[in-house]
Amino acid sequence: MTKQKKTILEILRSTTSHPTADWIYAQARKVLPDISLGTVYRNLHVLKEDGEIMELNYGSTYSRYDGNPRNHYHFVCVNCGAVHDVDMPALPELEERAEEAGAGEVFYHRLEFYGLCPRCQKNKMA
Repeated sequence: MTKQKKTILEILRSTTSHPTADWIYAQARKVLPDISLGTVYRNLHVLKEDGEIMELNYGSTYSRYDGNPRNHYHFVCVNCGAVHDVDMPALPELEERAEEAGAGEVFYHRLEFYGLCPRCQKNKMA
């Protein structure tokens, strides 16, 4: 594992904020001032392919990254765009039900919930 890849992985595993590549790049430059944005993107791709991280793409122009590669669910705030892990077990029976419904052979699934995060709910009530 290269120094750059190790640094990027450590950054991702130290946060639950599901950061963008630009944020990861800014953090990595604090440790490795000469790292390039291209190097960050290349290493994120390799880490994703190796199953070390997850790439979250919600149809926007940029992806977010998650240092937790195990299947888990996310909540996306439709107001502020925050992404949070949902503390509940993944439901593997959904994969079986999808196959039974004729979806084909299912290898894994990803699930996101959309709504207002607690902070936006609070601001809405104020």
